[in-house]
Formats: sequence, structure tokens, C-alpha cells
Amino acid sequence: MGGWLVMGWITVIFFTLLTRTKSENQTCKVIGRTGFMEFSKEGDLMIGGVFSMTSTRKLSLLVTWQCCGCRWNDRELRFARTMIFTVREINRDATLLPGVSLGYRVYNGCGSENLILAAVEAVNGEDSRGCTINRMLSSHLSTCACLSDKRQYPTFFRTVPSDRFQIAGLVQLMKYFDWRWVGIIYSPRLYSEEGTADFVKYAKKEGICVEYRLPYSLTSTKKFHIITAMLRESSSKVILMFMPFYYAKSFLAKIEAYNITGKQWVGSESWITQADLASVGTKHILHGAMGFALPQASIPGLGDFLLSLKPSDEPQSDIIKAFWEKFFDCSFSPSNTSTLCTGTEDLRTVSSDYTDVAFFREENNVYKAVYLVAYALHALLKCENGSNPTTGKPYSPDCLICPPEFWPNEKRDRCLPKPTEYLSYKEIMGALLTGFGLTGVFLSLLISIIFLTHKETPIVRANNSELSFLLLLSLKLCFLCSLTFIGRPSEWSCMLRHTAFGITFVLCISCVLGKTIVVLMAFRATLPGSNVMKWFGPAQQRLSVLTFTLIQVVICILWLTINPPFPRMNMKYYKEKIILECALGSAVGFWAVLGYIGLLAVLCFILAFLARKLPDSFNEAKLITFSMLIFCAVWIAFIPAYVSSPGKFTVAVEIFAILASSFGLLVCIFVPKCYIIIFRPEQNSKKHLMGKIPPRTLYK
Repeated sequence: MGGWLVMGWITVIFFTLLTRTKSENQTCKVIGRTGFMEFSKEGDLMIGGVFSMTSTRKLSLLVTWQCCGCRWNDRELRFARTMIFTVREINRDATLLPGVSLGYRVYNGCGSENLILAAVEAVNGEDSRGCTINRMLSSHLSTCACLSDKRQYPTFFRTVPSDRFQIAGLVQLMKYFDWRWVGIIYSPRLYSEEGTADFVKYAKKEGICVEYRLPYSLTSTKKFHIITAMLRESSSKVILMFMPFYYAKSFLAKIEAYNITGKQWVGSESWITQADLASVGTKHILHGAMGFALPQASIPGLGDFLLSLKPSDEPQSDIIKAFWEKFFDCSFSPSNTSTLCTGTEDLRTVSSDYTDVAFFREENNVYKAVYLVAYALHALLKCENGSNPTTGKPYSPDCLICPPEFWPNEKRDRCLPKPTEYLSYKEIMGALLTGFGLTGVFLSLLISIIFLTHKETPIVRANNSELSFLLLLSLKLCFLCSLTFIGRPSEWSCMLRHTAFGITFVLCISCVLGKTIVVLMAFRATLPGSNVMKWFGPAQQRLSVLTFTLIQVVICILWLTINPPFPRMNMKYYKEKIILECALGSAVGFWAVLGYIGLLAVLCFILAFLARKLPDSFNEAKLITFSMLIFCAVWIAFIPAYVSSPGKFTVAVEIFAILASSFGLLVCIFVPKCYIIIFRPEQNSKKHLMGKIPPRTLYK
């Protein structure tokens, strides 16, 4: 039926599907050479995996790589056990492969030199009569971009992005920090050589120059001396170290004796997350090192499974016994030099790559790779039974996670840009708010014309015509500034909308505050012997409005200078779309602008409230009190609505507050006067106004 191979950067997981042939009704077997297979469990379908749990050592210049088992790789053992854990989890799932059990055979690749031999042995075997085996490679750590070539590797899939994405990210990282002059140290292998060549190509397009490219060899002392000399003499301060983990470990172990400091190291994902590289000798070298890593993942139950391992779980495995002896410094054979292993020791007391279960990165890719095969088999069996598969999600060849601003299409084989959303003039809500804003401008202009044509009448003159015209101007600006909140946010519109709002509203409230003080002063002036109006005449009124407004201007200038508002793509509220909005920049600046407006409004309300019982001809105080009551109520309700509204509705709430408070001032202060001017002209006379003023003798 088919075979499945999951191949890692050093690790190879081989998945081979074993079924019964229809003609001979016999079980297809994969027979491996003795010494490779380490763990196995029979099942209806078998999955094979190859991991380099041990590696080789070169004994001499004449003897090529030998001594399999001279070195032990804790991480690879953890990957192998992750595969076993995943198979067991799938077998417990009643909905995935129902009625079919998965088995596994895990092989020791014994280093990258023997990795392919183990994989070939796992696939071909010696007894495959009656079996048709098709192979599919599926990798959890192979990041080489070359493997994406479907002409050469038509059946290769992986659950980790190719290096092309990592390289693009590294180039953008250096561009972001303006690192334009860099050096590269790489290992002379396909992974590093192709990655380095791609980096140089992409870097050149972004204006990043490479001073040198030097290969690091595990055995060549001459090449290492060339590298150390270049590190000392070169002018570039940023070094990209593109190499596998074990190369990086060897390089750092050697370089720590050379006291090379003052360099910014940038690492490839294969070693940048390995905390054990930062030893006492190398931490001064790696201080501040940066790079990209595979995302962390939570796999419930995996940590406990790894730490519960006992030699009795795999009694036929010599590797488990060897690891056990290494972990606990004991021996299963009686010896005078070491403690006898009991097999009941607790792995939780050991500190190693195997027992580090705080985070899972590469293990998640093994986990997904096994599930990929299980879903594929599930779909295959459904198709054989004449029903449609119920595959899981389809996997892309590179299993690419779309960037935050992109979204997968329905087939999940491409990343498409997410739609953007903002409060537009073209949508109903934006059009309505625009209409209300323009209506406010029109009404303010109409009232200004009415007041201008009747500026010599008593009701206009009695209510301080200069401040009235200035207040009407500021209200026009308030209505207009609401329009800056509608439309696609840009750098200038974000800065304009908040500062224009803050300044125009302070100008507006300053005029109202000035009118309130004029009412109080005018009332005090009716008392015998009072000359208070000379202390708050037209000059003082203008100065007070200017002073109050300038304070807000200073606050806005500080806000724009220190941390101004800026356009931002908000992807927090919705996964399927991007909200374009204006970030506040400095939240302190925003709330300082609002707070100052609120302070003036409260002061104006208090003064107007105190003057509410003045004689009827001075009913300006009552109108101001009511308008300030509406103003304060609107902005008090605005705060919780602003904080809790998502996306473009935040902007709509702010516009609504601006329009509501502006209409409140316009209607409460000016509409009653316009009513008298137009519909009750007989009341717009000096005699009528003077008739309601009590005689001075009343206060004697």
C-alpha cells in the first residue's frame, strides 16, 4: 500500500505502511538488520521511525567512522519516545483509525553517516514479496530549502518551515536593527552551505553587505585559526553563525579560550534555543545572541510519559540500558567501579536534554508528523471502503504557519492577506456619523449668521457677543474634527484627530467658562458700589480663553514629541480580519488631554451651578449649567464604552461622544436665543430685559 518516511535534520523518522495483500492474504514485513531496530510494537499498520540516538566517532585518519554507540544523544531519544507516545495516543482515539491499531518500529540511525542505511533497511527489508511499497518522506526537522523541489523530492513533506523563511526573517531582523555590515561562519554541509548562499542573496537585495564567509570544520585546526584571526581583525560587529547544534557546540567550546568579545551573534534555529551552550566560559560570548526558534507547544501527557520511562518498559533495548547507566552513573553488570543499577531510579532527579520537559519545540513537529500519517491512513482506508474521508486538515508541503497578517485559503495550501477593516465613509455607520457632523457644522454656521445679522440686538449683546462668536467658531471646529476619525488611519490623521479634538474642545469649554464668569461678574456688578467688571472686561476674557487653550496646546506638543499616536494593525480582536486603528502612542498623553478637558468642564459646571439662581434676564447660567450637565454625562459614559468597544467601534464611540457633547452645547446655549430672535422678537428688547432686573434698592 505505501510507506511513510519522516526525516529530520539529523533525525529521520521513517513511516512504512504494512498491510495484507489481497492475493496472498499474508502480512507484509519490514525485516531490518540486527543492531538497528531498538523499539517495536506490533499492530495492524506499522509506522517506522529512524533516530540518531547514538553517533559515531572517527578513530583515526585511516579508520573511517566506526564505533557506533560511542556518543549518546539525549534529544534523539526524546524524539523517539515522543513518536511512541503519539502512536499510543492515536490508538486510544476511537474516532481516528477506528478498528485499526498502529504499531511502530523505531530504528537507531547511529549518526548521520548511517542514517540513510537505517532508513533504507526499514523500508525495503529482505522479504517484501507480494508487497507494493510507495515511499513518502515526512520531516519534522529538515529545514533545507532544497527539499522543497518537487521535481527531485516529489514525495517529501515536512512539519517544519524550510530555511527560506528563516533566512528571510534573519535578513529582516538585521534590517530592523540597521546591521548593514556582517560576517558569516557556517558548517561545510548542505544545510549550512545552501542556507548561507540564500542569506547572501536575500541580504544583498536589502542593502546588507557580507564582509566574509568562513566555513568551520570539526577537525581542521587551520580553518579555525583563520576564523579567530578574522574575528579579531574584521570591522563587522555582527556575526551570523549558521550551523547545526553539534557544530555550534564544538565551535563555542574552542572559541571561549580566545577572549573574543564585542560581537553581536545571530544564530540559526538549530542551536539558538539550546541553553546548555551558554556555559560559564561562553556566556560572555553569547550575551545578547538573537535568532528565530520553533514555536513552543503544549503536548498534554508527554512530559509525564518521558519521565516515567523504566528499563523494564523496553527490556530488549540495549540503548535504554546504556542511557540509564549514563544518567545514573551505574551499571547493570556487577562492577567494582560503579553502583549497580536497580532499574527503579527516578528520571525526575536527572538533569539532561531528555528530562528537560519544560518546553516542547521539535517534539511538537514529531507529534504532528505522526498525526499527519495517521490522518492520511484514515482517509486512505475510508476511500478503500467506498466512503468519503472525514485528513483532518490537509497539510501543506512545508507546513507553513501563515504570518499574523495572512490567513489560509479554504484548501489551506496558500496564505492570503486578511481583509482590513476600519471606519469608512462608505459604510452606513461612517456615513451617518459624517452626516451628523456636517449637520452640526451647518447649524453652527446658521446660528452664526443669525447672531451676526442681529448683533446689535439686546439679547446678543447681553450674552457677550464676542465670546458667543468665538464659541460658535470652536463648535464648528469640534464638528469638523470628528470627520478626521473616519477613513483609513494614516500617520498624519492619527496625530491630527486626537490633537485637533483636544485643542478645539478646550477652546470651546474656555469660551463657555468665560461666559459663565461674565454672568457672575455681571450679577456682582449690579450690587451698589461694585466695579468688578473692570477686572474681567473683554481683554481679560480673551486672555483667559487664550491661556486655557495654550495649556492644552503644550500638552499636545509634548504628546506628539515624546510618543505620538500612530497607525496600527490590530489582530487581537478577530482572527479572520485586521482592524486598522490609531494607537495612542502615549496613553498618558491621551488621558492628560481628556483629563484637562474634564477639569475645565467640571469647573465650568460648578460656576454655572452656583449662578443658576440669578435673575431671569441672566438665564445664561441655567443654560450653561444644563449644557455642562449633558457634556459631563456624555464623557463620563464615554470612558467605559471606549475601553470595552472592539475595533472600529472604538472610533465610533469617540465620534459619538464628540458629536453628542457638541450638539449639547450648541442646542442648550444658542437655540433658546435663536428662538427669541426669530419667533419672539418682542422679547428681544432692552425694555423687556431691563424690566426683569430688580432695582438697586432691593440690595440696600
